[in-house]
Order: sequence, then structure tokens, then C-alpha cells
Amino acid sequence: MKEMRGRHFLTLQDYTAAELTYLLDLAIELKDKQRRGEPHPFLAGKTLGMIFEKPSTRTRVSFEVGMWQLGGHALFLSSQELQIGRGEPIRDTAAVLSRYVDGIMIRTFAQSTVEELACHATVPVINGLTDRYHPCQALADLMTIRERKGLLRGLRVAYLGDGNNVAHSLMLGCTKLGVHINVGAPSGYWPLADVTAKAEQNAAASGCGITITSDPVAAVKGADVLYTDVWASMGQEHEKIKRREIFAPYQVNKEILAQARPEVIVMHCLPAYRGEEITADVLEGEHSVVLDQAENRMHAQKALMAALMGDFL
Repeated sequence: MKEMRGRHFLTLQDYTAAELTYLLDLAIELKDKQRRGEPHPFLAGKTLGMIFEKPSTRTRVSFEVGMWQLGGHALFLSSQELQIGRGEPIRDTAAVLSRYVDGIMIRTFAQSTVEELACHATVPVINGLTDRYHPCQALADLMTIRERKGLLRGLRVAYLGDGNNVAHSLMLGCTKLGVHINVGAPSGYWPLADVTAKAEQNAAASGCGITITSDPVAAVKGADVLYTDVWASMGQEHEKIKRREIFAPYQVNKEILAQARPEVIVMHCLPAYRGEEITADVLEGEHSVVLDQAENRMHAQKALMAALMGDFL
């Protein structure tokens, strides 16, 4: 899709179902090429600047290795090494980096930071994570579900836990593509109302549904996919003990797993805390696809970078 070249990737809501499907198709194609050992240097000579205000294992390695496999170069930029960490306006950082690199990935706190960066950049800006959204993760999640189930439309996804950035992006991605999603979370920890409203609009357009409930059993009943995430995200460590008590009924364990369909797949974006949001036997059991999910971060992001930064499409 040539019309995707040069665009930003700030949230899945900015992309149509057809565009998301194209990215998933391309991700699977690139994964096949990599496994066959077939070179695919679609970004030869290109450079991705990677700004990290939050540390990461999977985000850094998947983008860096993915860019290398596409024939390009990824440049790690921590906030401590950039003038943005000393008070330089984001607009100046965006303008200057746009003169040096062909794309910018940023992993930060506020969604407004990503949006301001995109407003002033003349190259594609990719949201590697904010407190509000994690669109690259959701793209990899949808790829993993499609690989395992053979389709997306009509499936039922159950997400248990905090209504956080992962839940937000999963809600938007699922409802764009006709996947029914149930979110089971304690009262007071539900997804943000405006994100839920967008997902409901998507669901109405795509013919699926979305349910937010405080009943974990009801959320999981009949699910094809069971998804969870940490109860305390980065920056919420001081709430960990309190959250452990509140979220205990939402743990993904054998009892909860039994409420889903027999062929359910279990997902977690990692890192996982065994014995908290998920038990070790389920995380490492026959239903788990967490390592496929982690690997697919790289393939989904390669498709994204190739589509936004490449010249071949």
C-alpha cells in the first residue's frame, strides 16, 4: 500500500481494517522470508532513530534486529543522551532528527509526547509504547492469533487484568478486525471511557462486540484467546501490594482456563510474574503462545517499518 508510506503509527485507531490486514499479511510474508533465509533488504540505507524514555528488552531488540534484517540501521537514543532530557523542546528534537534519520520510534510515558513528536517530524513516527497505548504489541498479538487460529473475524478474545495500554490497543485492534473482545477488570481499573467508546464504534462498524465486566468468569466463558498482563505497569510499582490483593480473582490459572474453549490459546506480552497475574503451569503449558507472541513483535514491526519507510511498496 503506497498510501501508507510516510505515515505515523501512533495508535491502531488511525488505520483502517484493510490497512491493518495488509500489515499482518506483510508481517507473515517477511517472517516466511526470514525463516527461508531469503534476504529482504527493503530498507537498505535507511536509519531508524529509537528514543527510549522507558527501558525495554523486547522493544529494543525486536526493532534493532528487525531493522538490520531489512538492511537498515537502528540507532539507540536514551533520554539521558538526548538534549530532550535536558529540556530541549520536543519540536526541536523532532525537526533535527528528521534531518538525520528516515524514521523515529519512541517509547515514552505520555501519549501527548508521541503526538507532539509526530506533529513536528517530517519522517514517520512509531509509537513503541506510551502509558495510553501499545500499538506495536497489539499488531504482533493479532498476527499471533491469526497464525494460530487461521482467521480473526468472529473469534472471541478475553483479556483479564488492568485496563492499561495493552488492553486499550488490543480493544481497538480487535474491534477494527471483527474480533469480539471481553475485558475482565476490577471496578476502578477498567479501560478509559474514551478508548472504550472508540472500540464500541469500531465494533458496531465491523459487526463484533465488546464487553467490559468485573466478572472474570463471565469474561472468559467460551473464549478462543485468553490474554493477561502485569497488574502493576512501569511507574506503578508503589501500588504493587495493593494491586496484588485487588486483582487476585483475575489470575489466569487452571480454573479460569477451564472456562474458555478447549483449544484456547494463552497470551501474555511479557515480562510475566508467575504466581501473580498468571500461574507458571499455564504460562508454560500447552495452551501458551507467549514465545510466538514475543517473536512476532519483530516480524510485525518489520512490516510496519517497511510499509512506512520503504520505497518498494
